[in-house]
Amino acid sequence: MFLTRRFFLALALCILVIAGGYWWAPLFNLGRGLLLLLLIVTVVECVLLWSSKSIEASRHCSSRFSNGDDNEVRVSVLSNYPFGVSVAIIDEAPVQFQQRDIWFTLRLRPSEGKSVTYRLRPTRRGTYSFGVIRVFVSTPLQLVRRRYSLGSPVDVKVYPSFLMLRRYELLAINNRLTEFGIKKVRRAGHGMEFEQIRDYVEGDDYRQINWTATARRAQVMVNVWQAERSQQVFSVIDMGRVMQQSWKGMTLLDYAINASLMLSFAAIHKDDKAGLATFNERFRTFVPASRQPGQMQVILDSLYAQQTSFLETDFSALAVGLNRHVDKRSLLVLFTNFTGMKSMQRQLAYLRQLNTRNRLLVVFFEDVEVKDFIQKQPVTTEEYYQSVMAAHYVVGQHAIVEALRQQGILSIITTPDNLTVDVVNKYLDMKARQLLG
Repeated sequence: MFLTRRFFLALALCILVIAGGYWWAPLFNLGRGLLLLLLIVTVVECVLLWSSKSIEASRHCSSRFSNGDDNEVRVSVLSNYPFGVSVAIIDEAPVQFQQRDIWFTLRLRPSEGKSVTYRLRPTRRGTYSFGVIRVFVSTPLQLVRRRYSLGSPVDVKVYPSFLMLRRYELLAINNRLTEFGIKKVRRAGHGMEFEQIRDYVEGDDYRQINWTATARRAQVMVNVWQAERSQQVFSVIDMGRVMQQSWKGMTLLDYAINASLMLSFAAIHKDDKAGLATFNERFRTFVPASRQPGQMQVILDSLYAQQTSFLETDFSALAVGLNRHVDKRSLLVLFTNFTGMKSMQRQLAYLRQLNTRNRLLVVFFEDVEVKDFIQKQPVTTEEYYQSVMAAHYVVGQHAIVEALRQQGILSIITTPDNLTVDVVNKYLDMKARQLLG
């Protein structure tokens, strides 16, 4: 039982009236009467609330949450009391959210049920534990409250952003990917794989006429080409300490994981094979490239438990691991980060080795906070020095792009927010220009 604020205000009023009896005697008896009435009403309210267990509550949410997205949680409450009640609901959200304001108040008529909905946005993958649902019930007088502990604790797993994947899939079905930021890229020339020879129809490109077949059949025949298929696209994710940097509550590793999930789906949607590799101080996870129906679930399960380490990344282990597992020339999309030109140059030999046997695309991050700092007008001498150092850092990042280009290595420098769209657009552009192999 919990005594409410209204009870204590009524009690204070009774005490004041009783105290007034020292100056005017009739107030003493009036205060005693009010105090007795308050106690009687409180007892009656307790009897009404504790007469039976008359509140039901349940929580409805997905067994999996999508990392970095708003996930809906719905709490339903049903009153079986024969009179109207006031209800306060506290849902014990997982401790990772550090939210103590999930508090809802409702008024329920006899035998009425209602639902409340709120959203949670996780920023790290893993297992999150919900507690019970606390429901506080009071009569319209609201002098006391009865607490119910309903429902049962439940665990949900936070996976990489599959909600973003579903949005992409729906937009792809409706041919509306431009709303997601994905550009439509016009294919230059013809695909490299021959499909068939068929009869010429009006409108066919005369440059595709097969003169040998035309002479043999005594009618005009044309070659039909199709886009290259079944090319392998691997998302290669660095899980070293450089990927622990956070932006908007999420680490660079989580942004890379979400982007790789979307890239894998786009590759399969374009009839390519998607695979995965992760590494830090050693070669960690490898998922062979495939476009089978269950491949996305395999990649999703593999990405679920990936975590960064505090050790320096070993690119030599990556080169050895990929050389052992990848036997066909593939597109390697490497998600990593460089602190400067020297950090890139230490890995350049291994990047060249990867680019020799495969087509390598290096994706690293632009520091948004440093870029925003440069745009501010410095005032003090210290701020001028800081602004110059920040500008030098930004210039160094773009110098890395140029250095990689001189080595024949493709690269993207992007912000965490734009990572997914930029990577998918680059893949589509490379596929249209036949640069995957």
